[in-house]
Amino acid sequence: MCKDCGCSITDHDHHHTHIDENGNEYTHTHDDHHHDDDSHTHQAAHETLHHNPQLNDAKTISVIKKILDKNDQEAHHNREHFNEHGVLAINLMSSPGSGKTTLLEKMGTLSPFKFGVIEGDLETSRDADRLTAVGIPAVQIQTGSACHLDAFMVHKGLHDLPLAPLDVCFIENVGNLVCPASYDVGSHLNIVLVSIPEGEDKIAKYPVMFRCADLILITKTDLLPYFKYDIEREKAEARKIKPNVDILEVNINDEASIMRVIEWIEFKRKMRA
Repeated sequence: MCKDCGCSITDHDHHHTHIDENGNEYTHTHDDHHHDDDSHTHQAAHETLHHNPQLNDAKTISVIKKILDKNDQEAHHNREHFNEHGVLAINLMSSPGSGKTTLLEKMGTLSPFKFGVIEGDLETSRDADRLTAVGIPAVQIQTGSACHLDAFMVHKGLHDLPLAPLDVCFIENVGNLVCPASYDVGSHLNIVLVSIPEGEDKIAKYPVMFRCADLILITKTDLLPYFKYDIEREKAEARKIKPNVDILEVNINDEASIMRVIEWIEFKRKMRA
C-alpha cells in the first residue's frame, strides 16, 4: 500500500512477453538492480514526506522507498523499450478537465509525427474511445482506485500498443495535480496543463507538479475575458518554481496555438534522433 496517496503499486513478473507489429511474440527480462539517474521520483517523494508529518515514521518511509525503488526500475525498463523503437514518450499531466484529450484529438489532424496514446482513468474507456474514433491508436488503462499511473501500468499498456509505427507515445495520466508528479512512468518529457477556469492559484499550490514539467500549457485562453486570471503573473510564478520551464498558451479553437505545441514536440523529437 502506498501511504502517500492510498493506492497500491502493481505487482509484476520479471519476464514479459510482447507482441510486435508482425504478430510475433518475444520475451525479455527486467534488470531489477538498475536505477534511472534521470528520475524525478525520489525528489518529489522526499518533498511529500518532508511536508506531511503523518508520513514521518521509519516504517512508512521504508515502505514508500521500496515502492518508489521498484517503480523507478520499471520506469527505466519502459524508457529502454521506447528508446529501442525510437519513440519519444511524453507524460501528460493535469487536473481533470484541463483539455488533455481534446488537445490530442486536435493534434491528430495537424501533427507531422505519428503518435499513439496510453490513457489512464479510474473508470470507463471514454477518452481512449474518443481518440480511436478519430484514428489515433489508444489503449485505456482503468486504474480503479489508483489516482495516478505508475510504470507497471504503463508497461502493461505497451503490450497492446505497437510502437513500431509511432514517432511519439503520449501517456495521458489520471487527472490529478498531486500523485502523478511522484511516479516516473518511463517518459522522456513531462507536459503539464493548467486551464484558465481552474483559477490563478494552482501553480503556487502544487509546486511539485510544476517543478517536474518540461513544458507548461496554459489552456482555454479563449475564456480569459470571463475569469479573473493574470496570465503573466502565473507564468512568473511557474518560473520561480522552475526558471527554465517552457510555457505556451493554448486555445483549442486557435489552430496556430496548437501548432506551437506540435512544433515544440517535433523539436524535442528531432533533438533525440
